[in-house]
Amino acid sequence: MSDHHPQSTGISDSSEENSRGSAKSPSEQNETSIGLIDQLLTATDLQDPRHQTLYRLRQSLLNGEITVQKAETEVKKLQEVLQKVTSPANRVGTLLGLPATGMAHIIIGGSEYHAQIDPRLSKEDLKIGSQILVNEAFAVIKGLDYDRGGPVAKVVDALPDGRIRVGQEQGLQNILLIRSTQLANKALQPGDTIRMDPSQRVAIENLERPETRQHLLEEIPQVSWEEIGGQKEAVTAIRRAIEHPLLNPEIFKRFQYQQPKGFLLYGPPGCGKTLIGKATAFSLAKQLSKQQGNKPLQQFFMHIKGPEILNMWLGESERMVRDLFTQAKLKKKAGFLPFIFIDEAESILGTRRAMRSLNISNTLVPMFCTEMDGIDSLRDVVIILASNRPDMIDPSILRPGRIDRKIKVKRPDEKGVSEILNIYLTPDIPLDPQLLEIHGNDPEAARQALIQQGVDLLFQRSEENQVLTVQYRNGKRDILYRGDLVSGAILAALIHRAKEKAIQRTLQEKKGGGIQMLDLKEAVEEEYREGEILPPEDSSEEWLKLLDKDPHQVVSVLASRKGKRERSIHPQTII
Repeated sequence: MSDHHPQSTGISDSSEENSRGSAKSPSEQNETSIGLIDQLLTATDLQDPRHQTLYRLRQSLLNGEITVQKAETEVKKLQEVLQKVTSPANRVGTLLGLPATGMAHIIIGGSEYHAQIDPRLSKEDLKIGSQILVNEAFAVIKGLDYDRGGPVAKVVDALPDGRIRVGQEQGLQNILLIRSTQLANKALQPGDTIRMDPSQRVAIENLERPETRQHLLEEIPQVSWEEIGGQKEAVTAIRRAIEHPLLNPEIFKRFQYQQPKGFLLYGPPGCGKTLIGKATAFSLAKQLSKQQGNKPLQQFFMHIKGPEILNMWLGESERMVRDLFTQAKLKKKAGFLPFIFIDEAESILGTRRAMRSLNISNTLVPMFCTEMDGIDSLRDVVIILASNRPDMIDPSILRPGRIDRKIKVKRPDEKGVSEILNIYLTPDIPLDPQLLEIHGNDPEAARQALIQQGVDLLFQRSEENQVLTVQYRNGKRDILYRGDLVSGAILAALIHRAKEKAIQRTLQEKKGGGIQMLDLKEAVEEEYREGEILPPEDSSEEWLKLLDKDPHQVVSVLASRKGKRERSIHPQTII
């Protein structure tokens, strides 16, 4: 029967606690009371009426104890909330330095302090330039992260002691900054953009310059010399100037031969100047790698179009030129072979009559000359300019010692057109079965016949092929045909059109097919009929860019367009 009673704590225990006579908490008193009641319940028979009364008393005491515990918990929560809402706020400051052990140099609201550091903080928790928490006693109690905001400025100079001199706008006073922990070992160059802390005392972050980044081509297509057709003379000239000194350094050193710094590729648009520049980068990196014992040497190609440099703000164009050369030199130190390829060079390096603004002409050209004079040879930075109007480039740029080689990229002749078509019309492209049958099912013979037809269509001297009539100052007149204005870009477009026609025919017939003679003929007719390769008739400057003629000797140009009235174009206004 006794096992139905509540658990007893023992008479001896309760008597011992009573004998102590010490003060007890309400919960301890309840526990003692419950213990006494448990003893009484154990000593009382179940049939005794007092047993039920004692049991109800015990339940009442237990419920009261639970209520008291809940009340104590709520009181503690209220005390914590009261402490939080009545405690003073912690100030947020910026850490400027750690002058001594346990001391911090901080700035808060424009005022500087030498404050104590909570000993529980480690040195790794405190970073120069980061935000910190300071209590009411101005003691540093916690290290925070770097502020995400702050003013931005341009680096003017990096001093030997690690400080940075920056300026924000033209005419404003420069200020000196200390470096944050994350910029302590960062190599900063003039022109870099940095972010300061709100107090403008610490340089926190080096921001990437998107205007320079957009010119970089990290992965250069591996263009070999064999992939360039119709430019044998230009390729031979540039390979002789670049590769021979690298492959035979002893011979050239014996003759005290100074390697060239830069090259000018000039000629009509679409004839492969950019492609030659990329092939030069790939070939030169390959040759230097071979010379260094097959040690990998990656090229770093910076492709800049001239108009991208021009900026309306004073000094910005010059800064971009300086930044390009600075980044190229940094890449050289990092083990790359940097190339600066400037397309449409006449737009930024032109003579006074070639520039719209005399101020830009008078500042950009000297800046470019200064940067080029700081380069020893093509082993440091290779500079390649491309232009279809070399007569518009300032002579100070093209003089020997800066741009040492001027290489003309001509329009391809009949043999060159055949070479280019062989590159674009590869043997794995399907040909029409009837064309194959005519040539004895010999794919190569059929392909060569198709290529020869394309050459004949372009170079035949017929009235349908006439494009321009050029009048010279000496009275001579030249009639230019389609073949006289052909380029690698036009040939690529012709093959693309022919492929489209073959694909459409294959989709309609639901059977295998390929390119046929008619596809190439229609492609030539459409390309020239639409006039996509020819500028508007009233744009004399654009016509002179297309013509591989001396613009000073041209009097007028007559455009022969089918279905349109011939109109005279006079270039004297731009000469």
